[in-house]
Amino acid sequence: MDGYGFSGQDNGSLMDNKCLQYFNKSFGQVQSILDQNRLLINEINQNHESKTPDNLCRNVSLIKELNSNIQRVNRPVC
Repeated sequence: MDGYGFSGQDNGSLMDNKCLQYFNKSFGQVQSILDQNRLLINEINQNHESKTPDNLCRNVSLIKELNSNIQRVNRPVC
């Protein structure tokens, strides 16, 4: 066009790039939460198998944290 790069195609590419950046950032955040959930579940299982009162009490807070993480991942984007 006029050399400034404002054609519809360039705008689409810029938008695609921003969407990809947003997706990558969001995916990284979700993956981090899922990794944390895996660790929480492992600890919850170990505590449950131990059947000691202190570990079972600790599971209450671990399960609350797990539920909170799940809600964060399930939150709608828009």
